[in-house]
Amino acid sequence: MLDATDCKLLDALQKKAHLTSQELGRILNLSASQAGRRRQRLEAEGYIEGYSARLCPERLGLKVQAFVQVQMASHVPDQVRSFAQVVQTRPEVISAWTLTGEADYLLRVFCEDLTALNRLIHDVLLPLPAVARVQSQIVMDQLKADAPLPT
Repeated sequence: MLDATDCKLLDALQKKAHLTSQELGRILNLSASQAGRRRQRLEAEGYIEGYSARLCPERLGLKVQAFVQVQMASHVPDQVRSFAQVVQTRPEVISAWTLTGEADYLLRVFCEDLTALNRLIHDVLLPLPAVARVQSQIVMDQLKADAPLPT
């Protein structure tokens, strides 16, 4: 069970993951060792799954962000596994979800340009036997950056 201090700690780490125990202690009004122990407990209990750096796609030459909806023609296990394997191994696909509704999958992708997005769709996804239809939406602007989870 999380208390108010745990929630404050999680919120602080989502905003700035590399806070030291001393900095967390100041934020939480605890000693550095108490703050460190709380962080370790939350890690051990699975509330904190890991730490990462948020990179700037544009600085990396990734100028096109898109959401790609995939509708399957077949749900034969071998073909679905093959599709999942492709999704897992393509670096352009940064996240993927299974969905209810018309589309079976939603992929979030970053590509260098429209030509690279076109290649991903027409040369990689559409030739897969399980894939019936692909629809993409190109992101024009992001109104809200990926935000921390509510705690």
